[in-house]
Amino acid sequence: MPLDIPAVQRALTEEGLDGWLLYDFQGSNPVATRVAGLASSGKLTTRRWYYFIPAAGEPRGLVHAIERYNLDALPGEKRPYAGREQLASGLKGLLDGARRVAMEYSPANAIPYVSRVDAGTVEAVRALGAEVVSSGDLIQRFEAVWTDAAYATHLAASDRLYRIKDQAFALIRERVRAATPTTEFEIQQQMVEWFKAEGLTTTDPPNVSAEENAGNPHYNPTREKSRAISRGELVLIDLWGKLPEPGAIFADIAWVGFTGETVPDTFASAFAAARAGRDAAIDLVESATRAGRELRGFEVDRACRAVLERAGYGAQFIHRTGHSLGRHVHGDGVHMDDYETHDDRRLIPGTGFTIEPGVYTEQFGVRTEINMFVSEREARVSGPRQEAILSLS
Repeated sequence: MPLDIPAVQRALTEEGLDGWLLYDFQGSNPVATRVAGLASSGKLTTRRWYYFIPAAGEPRGLVHAIERYNLDALPGEKRPYAGREQLASGLKGLLDGARRVAMEYSPANAIPYVSRVDAGTVEAVRALGAEVVSSGDLIQRFEAVWTDAAYATHLAASDRLYRIKDQAFALIRERVRAATPTTEFEIQQQMVEWFKAEGLTTTDPPNVSAEENAGNPHYNPTREKSRAISRGELVLIDLWGKLPEPGAIFADIAWVGFTGETVPDTFASAFAAARAGRDAAIDLVESATRAGRELRGFEVDRACRAVLERAGYGAQFIHRTGHSLGRHVHGDGVHMDDYETHDDRRLIPGTGFTIEPGVYTEQFGVRTEINMFVSEREARVSGPRQEAILSLS
């Protein structure tokens, strides 16, 4: 997708920045190559390149003499360099007059998904008198915002995931009632077939985990490692997918069932806490969006996590509240996180993400996961919310 220079310059002006310095060395900064539209160029990139987009005026680049073709697709003058002295003087000329410059940098590496530029390069830019600030919110604007058509693909994927989830629980219910032996892996593989039938693509097969395996948030059964699903057990299903078309957006959901008539209080209480945390996060996003109030990812995590902590499950909630959704299941926008990282990026219109609190122990685990989309004055959940553990008796 071509780089929209006027749109970038409008964003820089709104953010009070003098420019955005894109930099890459041998693929170390995939954000820069994607934003610049160079990710799929197929060109050899063994040397450093820089591309500076000022808030006003013509962009300009600095590229090695033996790879000067790397920036040919971008507008503006490109100055070649060869030796390190030419590199130093070229970078100085590139940033002439710029005092506040965005780069793929995060202070103290608070957001590692953004922090792609090495410390030495940041030092070199600072030595030229420029303040380096994070490009985190700029990245969102040009990497994470969904078009109306993209949002439609998310809704379509979401509908199909919910159907597959219902089919999976129905199959488990049927096999438990009939006392037919079944395993996590068998249910997972049947779901893979339903993905194909629904026309969905995904990065990995869905997660089907029972009892103690559900206590591992990243467990996934394999042919070699899978347990039986028996009567009177908790089963967690987590599935994600998108339509197989350019620009399609992922959906990602998780639900929990119990292969018996009455859900034990231990499971029900843990799920109730996760559900309450989920709803507190949703309420915060909805109210802030209606009010036009700025909201940041870490605030959403705090709102959710506080509920689980009050319920006595804080130590068992061992991951962030949610992640960005996009063309990749973990997108390039803000994450709902003040636990694993401190994500101070804003929730901006046109972006989507998950809310997925869980409670994990050595004996079992529960999680409830929904997807949200934020527009100018409205935040929407894009599918049903689970209110209680499903009885699969």
